[in-house]
Amino acid sequence: MAQRRNTAQRAAILDVLAGKDEFLSAQELHTTLRSTGSSIGLATVYRALQDMAGGGDLDTVRTQTGEVLYRQCEQPRHHHHLVCRVCGRTQEVEAPSVERWARAVAAEFGYTDINHEVELFGVCPACSAGSAQPAERSAIGS
Repeated sequence: MAQRRNTAQRAAILDVLAGKDEFLSAQELHTTLRSTGSSIGLATVYRALQDMAGGGDLDTVRTQTGEVLYRQCEQPRHHHHLVCRVCGRTQEVEAPSVERWARAVAAEFGYTDINHEVELFGVCPACSAGSAQPAERSAIGS
């Protein structure tokens, strides 16, 4: 197994992500790290995020513009996300019916070793009530 590099940088990234409900972009993480005096480069942030997401340490969602956003996983097992298009708040959800559907569709066409990602985008209760601050980035999803 490959040895993980940039342990201090990874720890700093995880510190920023700790306790956050919303997903953040690599640029947002980089800006936050630099504002606290870190000399970490943006390329290092991208590499560390990709490695941690690939290793299952971080969740990812993709915006409607294609930008990948990151958040620390709350659940170590397979799950999906309900994401607010206004403020970016995210709820991890299990979806057994989606899992059954994915297996059935794969079986129908003879596919094996499948994986999938399902993200649901909507407006959270706080934003629906008008009490939340809009996200700084453009709306996520469709």
